[in-house]
Amino acid sequence: MSLKKKITLGFLISAFIIAILAIFEYINFIEIKKEIRHLELADTIRSKTLQLRRHEKNFFLYGMPKAVEESEAIHRYLKELNIVLAGNDKKGELAYLKNRINEYGARFNKIESSVKSLTDEFQRAKGSYARYNKFFPLIELTFMESPDQAAEFLEKVFLLPQQHRLIAGLKELYSDMQILRKEGEDIINISKELDKTARENVEGVIHMSQIAILIFFPLFLVVGIGMLFVISNNVVNRLRLLIDLVGKTGKGDYFHIPVSSHKDEVGVLIREFNDMENQLSQREEELERKNKELLQSRKLAAIGTLASGVAHELNNPLNNIYISAQVLMKEAGDSCSLTARETVNDILGQTLRVKGIVGDLLEFARGREPQMREVEPNEVIMGAYKLTSATVNTEMINFIVRKDSGEMKIHADAEQIERVFINLFTNAVDAMNGKGDLTVKIERNKEAIKIKISDTGSGMPADAVEKIFEPFYTTKDKGTGLGLAIVFNIIKKHGGEINAQSEEDRGTTFTVTLPLMKESREF
Repeated sequence: MSLKKKITLGFLISAFIIAILAIFEYINFIEIKKEIRHLELADTIRSKTLQLRRHEKNFFLYGMPKAVEESEAIHRYLKELNIVLAGNDKKGELAYLKNRINEYGARFNKIESSVKSLTDEFQRAKGSYARYNKFFPLIELTFMESPDQAAEFLEKVFLLPQQHRLIAGLKELYSDMQILRKEGEDIINISKELDKTARENVEGVIHMSQIAILIFFPLFLVVGIGMLFVISNNVVNRLRLLIDLVGKTGKGDYFHIPVSSHKDEVGVLIREFNDMENQLSQREEELERKNKELLQSRKLAAIGTLASGVAHELNNPLNNIYISAQVLMKEAGDSCSLTARETVNDILGQTLRVKGIVGDLLEFARGREPQMREVEPNEVIMGAYKLTSATVNTEMINFIVRKDSGEMKIHADAEQIERVFINLFTNAVDAMNGKGDLTVKIERNKEAIKIKISDTGSGMPADAVEKIFEPFYTTKDKGTGLGLAIVFNIIKKHGGEINAQSEEDRGTTFTVTLPLMKESREF
C-alpha cells in the first residue's frame, strides 16, 4: 500500500472514529432531550396529582361551602392532567394513567352527587327530628370527613334503621371515598414511577455518552498517534538504510536491501534501488568481461603477429629440409643401411609434424574472414562428428544429439564452424580416452541458438578452465595449445560466444552461442 493510501487510511479511520462519536453523541443528545421532556412531563404529572390529592383532602376536611372551592380546584387539575396526557401520549404509553385519572374523575363526580343528595336529605330530616336539631349542624360539618362515624351516630342516637336513606347514603359515600383515595394513591404511585423511570433514562443516556467519550476519544488518539508513529518510523528506518547503501554503492559495494512486504513508495524505491544494484553489478561484470576479452584480443593480436613472423621464418627452412630429406631418400635407394633409412624417415616425420605446427601458427595468425552463407547447425555438427570419427577412434563413444523442434538456420562459414566442432569433438574424445558419452544439445531462443557439447571425461581444474582459450596453453602431453584459441577466434568473428564449465572427474561442457538468421527468429 502506498504512503498516500496509508496516510489517507489513517486519516479516514480517525475521522471515522470521530464521526461515530459525533453521531453517537448527537443521537444521545436527542435521546437526552427526549428523556428530559419525559422527565418534565413526569414531574408535571406528579406535581398536579399531588395538588389533586391535596384538594381532595381539603374537600373532605372542610365541608361546605369551602368544599365548593376545593371541588372546582379538583376538576381544574383533572382537566389539566387530561390535557397534558392527551398532548404527550402519542404512542399510548400513558393510557393506563389516563384511565386511572378518568376513573378517579368519575368517582369524584359520583361523590359530589352523593354529598349533594345527603345535604338535601339532612335538610328534610331536620323537620322529622326537631328534638335533635342541635346535632344537625355538627353532623353536616363532619359527615364528609367521616361518613361511617356519622352513620353510626345516626343509628345510635337518632335510632335510624340501616335502610334509611341517610344511613345507606353515608355508608355508600364512605365506600366511594375509600375507593377514591385508593385511586388517588395509585395515580400518585404511577406518577412517581414515571418520574423515577424518566430520571433513570436520563441518567442512563448521559452515562452512555460518558462511556462513548471514554472509549472513542482514547481510541482516536491511539489510532491516530499509532498510525503516525508506525508510518513515520517505518519510512524513516528504511530511508536511513537506503541512504547507507547509496553511500556503499558509490564506493563500489553492491548490497541488496531485503525486499519487505511493504508496497508503498519507499518499498517501490527500494525495489528500484535493488534493480539498479543488479544492473550496475551486471554492467560491471560485463565491463570486466569486455576488458578480459579486449586483453585477450590484444594478447592474441600480439601473439598472432609473433606467430606469423616465426611461421614465415620457419616455413622456408622446413620446406628445404623436407625436400632435401625426400631427395636423400630417393638417391640412397635400397643401397643405404636400415639405420640410415629409419633416420631419414624420422626426419621426414618430424618435419611434417613441425610443418603442421607452423600451419597452425599461420592459421592462428592469419585468421581469414568467414565466408557467410545459410547454414543448418545440425548438419554441420553431424558432418563434423563424421570427420572426427575418420581421424580418431570413436567406436566406444556414445554420441547423442538433442535439439529443439523447428527449423534453425544461421549465417556462418560452414568450414570454419565445422572446424570448431571437429576440434571440440576431438578434445572430448581425448578427455574420455576414447570411451564415454558425448552429448550435443541444441537450444534456441528469439535471438540465438546455444549448442552445448558435454563429455564424461576427466574434466579440468578451475584455473585451467580460465586459460584454455589462451594460445599455447594445453593440458595435453602433446599439442600446440592453439586449437581452442583458433576456435575462440572463429566464434568471435561469427558474432558469437564460447565458454566452458568443467569439474575434475565430472566432465566438461562447452557452450557455443551463435546468432540466428533474422528469418529464423520468428516463431
